[in-house]
Amino acid sequence: MIRTYINTFQIGVVAGMRSMLAPALVSYKLSHTSPEPLTQSKLHFLVSPKATMALELMAGGELIGDKLPSAPDRTGQPQLWGRIASGAMCGAALTEADKQPIAYGAVLGAVGAAVGSFAFFHLRHWLTHEKDIPDPIIALAEDALAIGVGLMIIKGND
Repeated sequence: MIRTYINTFQIGVVAGMRSMLAPALVSYKLSHTSPEPLTQSKLHFLVSPKATMALELMAGGELIGDKLPSAPDRTGQPQLWGRIASGAMCGAALTEADKQPIAYGAVLGAVGAAVGSFAFFHLRHWLTHEKDIPDPIIALAEDALAIGVGLMIIKGND
């Protein structure tokens, strides 16, 4: 049970880093879980291979779009709320799949997303402005970290 809640907070942090990566990873995990989870849930769409593919495409687009100079700050409106919603949805899905109360998972995922959004915004700003590391390098490192941590989270209970 505690592992489930830790995972929901962590996937929320990933959502704070890359808002579409977290749902893509959660959908991938759920679509490859047997027996099929979330059968009576409003989040059942995450189990669909089509949803997984669509979320993966959106996550790929986000990874590219983040490198553009016109990309908005993740802590601005409405970007922050989108990341929080992403974390909440992912947290709810993971806890419901583990037959735990979804409200706790939604809250922990949302809090994780808020923490991840602000922590990695400030870390990226510090590294690019104070340490003069080029932003594309930091962005690629953040992508690698988000993908690696996200994969560890979803494969952790397999």
